[in-house]
Amino acid sequence: MTHFDPSRPCRIGTRGSPLALAQAYETRDRLAAAFDMPEDAFEITVIKTTGDRVLDRPLGEIGGKGLFTKEIEEALLSGAIDLAVHSMKDMPVEQPEGLMIDACLPREDVRDAFVTLNGRALSVLGEGSVVGTSSLRRRSQLLHRRPDLEVVEFRGNVQTRLAKLEAGVAEGTFLAMAGLTRLGLLDEVPAVAIEVGDMLPAVAQGAIGIERRADDAAVAEMLDAIRHVETEQRLSAERAFLAALDGSCQTPIAGLAELDGTSMMLRGEILATDGSKAYAGHREGPISEAVAMGRDLADELLGQAGPGFFTH
Repeated sequence: MTHFDPSRPCRIGTRGSPLALAQAYETRDRLAAAFDMPEDAFEITVIKTTGDRVLDRPLGEIGGKGLFTKEIEEALLSGAIDLAVHSMKDMPVEQPEGLMIDACLPREDVRDAFVTLNGRALSVLGEGSVVGTSSLRRRSQLLHRRPDLEVVEFRGNVQTRLAKLEAGVAEGTFLAMAGLTRLGLLDEVPAVAIEVGDMLPAVAQGAIGIERRADDAAVAEMLDAIRHVETEQRLSAERAFLAALDGSCQTPIAGLAELDGTSMMLRGEILATDGSKAYAGHREGPISEAVAMGRDLADELLGQAGPGFFTH
């Protein structure tokens, strides 16, 4: 902290959703505790992204990568903010020149949650039931496992999605267990966690990443105090898998790395957008081989799927 300017607050950039703000506050609180600083030594700066502004169209129609990051990264490059807090599952695998993801906080529950008004599990939904989701991965996984269901577009925060359920737009929807936990809503939202063996989560689901300017030594020093190495190790494999697939949040890809001592197990899945086909595999090895395992698993699944798989 010796190089950080004490004459002004450290500015933390974030999206303005309740979950994004909760993640920014967690980052602020961890930094304040690490350096025995008051809350007002930090300033939360809300930045509206393209993905936040356009709510009436599926994400895939707006554009691919960076829907929830572009404007925040522009503010970081311009010096308007000092660091940015992101949901890592929203982050493209490459950052703009001059920026870097430099730390992750401890990862939350990685599982998806199935939400209905009466807390029913996905497995008991009747044939022809309507499920709402904006996630191409969840849509594809659901249609692959339950082609008898109907899937409709469903965007918005937790409260918006619950209101849509109450209005009868769909019988159920998906949220992330991590988001419900961080918002303190587990007791209020009738959610049933889906085990990862039944629905593999998005790459980096449940992880918070902190981005900074590559040449900012003061912020780099700050982030060293709060980084969670195990989360970063897991994400190095998952994001290498994603990068080798040229994946974005608009591609149906799932991946999860888990640690056992010095060993890692990485599972991955790629799906046709209509759920008609799915290819899955796994790799096990030492943590030091995380990136290589991610690339190797991606190559295996692409080889099984054949050329042009994601363009169908």
